[in-house]
Amino acid sequence: MVRRARPEDAEAVSTVHVRSWQAAYRGLVPQWYLDELDPRQRRPVWERRIREADWPRSGLLVAVRDERVVGFLGMNPVRDHDLSPEMVGEVATIYVDPRHWGEGVGGRLMRAGLENLASAGYREAALWVLKGNDRTRRFYEAGGWRADGTVKQDDTRGFPLEEVRYRRVLR
Repeated sequence: MVRRARPEDAEAVSTVHVRSWQAAYRGLVPQWYLDELDPRQRRPVWERRIREADWPRSGLLVAVRDERVVGFLGMNPVRDHDLSPEMVGEVATIYVDPRHWGEGVGGRLMRAGLENLASAGYREAALWVLKGNDRTRRFYEAGGWRADGTVKQDDTRGFPLEEVRYRRVLR
């Protein structure tokens, strides 16, 4: 089941976030950084994002299985200066607990997120993905996303991460 996140989901979202980073970004992000990730430190960030959501223009969806959060998707108006935040929504985050990879959770989250962005009035969606994250790039491409040629480097964590922007038209 996919539903809108509630404040009490923040702890589980934080755990999924950290587990996903530690599994998906091994070899792409310095190991010391992955080892230092702590769900307790991420929890206030997710509590704030859930509480401050401007639904339906921005917010967080969670995938729940057996009453446990197993994945989440965050969306908002696009933050890129070359795209219109009135017309383009951004899938800012999508993570699934690695124990549930390959079970269709990510696909269900993405479909629900894109439906929400379309119903909020966006005509297009964008997202960013690490350049070397081939597994995730294949997932996006299978879902109709296409790299648009825009690349950026994110140095906010103290080391460089090269990201590629993907876009797709919404229904």
